[in-house]
Amino acid sequence: MRNSVWRIAVNGTAWASLVLSGLVCSPPVSAAEGRVPLRVAIHVHSTASTGTLSLEALAARAEQQGLDAIVLSDNFSLEYEYGLQPLPGLLKKTVSFPSVLSYGVERYLDEIHSVQARHPQLVIVPGVEVAPYYYWTGSLWRGDLTMHDAQRNLLVLGLTKPEDYRALPARGNPASFTVDGASLVNVALLLLVIPALFLWMSRRQIVAGRREPVRIARRIGAALCLVLAVATLVNAWPLGTPPFSSYESQLGYRPYQALLDAARQRGAVTVWSMTEARDLQSHAFGPLGAVTVRTDAHPEALALTSGYAGFGGLYQDTRTIQTAGGLWDRTIQAHRNTEPHAVPAMVGEIAFHGLADNRKDLDRVVTTVFAKERSAVGVLEAIASGHAYATAEGDHGVMLTLDEFTVGCDCDQVVAGIGERLIVPSGSHAVATVRISARDGQAHPITLRLIRSGGIVGAMKAETPVQYQVADAQVVPEDGAYYRVEVIGQSGELLTNPIYVDVPAKERG
Repeated sequence: MRNSVWRIAVNGTAWASLVLSGLVCSPPVSAAEGRVPLRVAIHVHSTASTGTLSLEALAARAEQQGLDAIVLSDNFSLEYEYGLQPLPGLLKKTVSFPSVLSYGVERYLDEIHSVQARHPQLVIVPGVEVAPYYYWTGSLWRGDLTMHDAQRNLLVLGLTKPEDYRALPARGNPASFTVDGASLVNVALLLLVIPALFLWMSRRQIVAGRREPVRIARRIGAALCLVLAVATLVNAWPLGTPPFSSYESQLGYRPYQALLDAARQRGAVTVWSMTEARDLQSHAFGPLGAVTVRTDAHPEALALTSGYAGFGGLYQDTRTIQTAGGLWDRTIQAHRNTEPHAVPAMVGEIAFHGLADNRKDLDRVVTTVFAKERSAVGVLEAIASGHAYATAEGDHGVMLTLDEFTVGCDCDQVVAGIGERLIVPSGSHAVATVRISARDGQAHPITLRLIRSGGIVGAMKAETPVQYQVADAQVVPEDGAYYRVEVIGQSGELLTNPIYVDVPAKERG
């Protein structure tokens, strides 16, 4: 095995030792007892929404590729509308695409249950991809009408009851609309039915033995009142006010936080999806010009919202959020000493819609979770608690495997794995061990970085298989530290969630 190694000094930290060697027998990646590794494809669409494979075909494909689980993320609602004032509900253009709501929530859940029964060896996690809000700017008449944030999505995972889906506050979910004062104002003109009837009915005046005919003016007035009443009803339908108006552009992250809160109350695990992916399209509408559909990168969502379990840190698009010292590290630093599970965990997302795209298949981006049980509950618990790492196939079709990532100390033999916390005596030095190989068993170049609390503290270039073991010259600080691994290169990409190292509180003084 040929390896080349260089060291990086960061913040004056020196490493006491650096050992590279061939593969040897070693403990598993996660040191937690009772957890089993499961290879999972996260963010998978079926024909229930925008996918091209049925749930049955997806299950067969996943089993063929040796996956243990798939996490479904079918689009919850894909209905968009733009209306002209003052009757936006009547004078409107609506565009819709297949979604779980149009497919039927009960039908969707029933099919998942049936397919799961036919494929007991595969774990199928129910879930939806939700963009709770979009908004309009510009004008159709000026030719600069733009719809924003139609692709600003959260993955809501694990809900199994139809009523839980109906409770999700989303712009396209009529079940989440509320009847309030604004709703009553919108239908107030329905009262015009009363004068319409009054004007239409003939008066009981008898002249020369016959009923006096209703004057034409009264008929016209009655008809106008009736038309206004019907127009009001159509404009206000469906009755109720959406949780957030698509004509308000200053709502920020309120709609997303509302969705996070509602999903959390229902017991869902939520994941910010592909926050650095961009979408920019233009659609022609004949003589009315073009409409722009735009979603900008929004990594700040991790800092401006709370209550989510994780985020997509590895997917087939440009990303910076996972770089050393980036937003993920700053978010970890902000939350690691707060409530349990407050630190967002990283997952890989395949965003699979079908096999038409040669770069997309279920096993091109895989999240390996360490689950307490082989079930949907077990998969979601592992995601939420950060017992996971993600890999993506490289340009040369190579998929990397993390054979070991543990952190111990120079004081005893206890080690911790991904997602776990290791308590060491004050003054101890952490010892990290990493082993990487390729699934094809061949030699492929990799660049490995070991990141401690946001800073790169070790790096190496090597060829798989490789073992990297190092003892930190700096003692574990009183406020603790965490370690994570990043591997990049043409031979694939790999990211781990952190391993946390702390000293006992009583020893911090």
